[in-house]
Amino acid sequence: MGRYVFVVHSNPVEGREDEYNDWYSNRHLSDMRALPGVTAVQRLTLANLQIREGQLPFRYLSLYEIETDDLQGFIDELMARAGTERLPRSDALGNDVFPVFWKAM
Repeated sequence: MGRYVFVVHSNPVEGREDEYNDWYSNRHLSDMRALPGVTAVQRLTLANLQIREGQLPFRYLSLYEIETDDLQGFIDELMARAGTERLPRSDALGNDVFPVFWKAM
């Protein structure tokens, strides 16, 4: 069985961080857990102290652990649900979202 981590960097719409966090923590994570193959989810926020100075482009990070032998099938199901009642998107989620799949070695 293939193991993957779906990594999503994101930011809220300016001034709507509370709404974004409420939707993400209380709705979106459980919707993602309902996808076949998702075995764990974790959500993180950027720490105030970093090794390098400077502004980083994303403040939030979500990790979704996935087990599947058909990653394309998982992606197809994710995209079929995206924007529907099964996986709605909040207006408080900014447009600068960066999703990437990583394969476990």
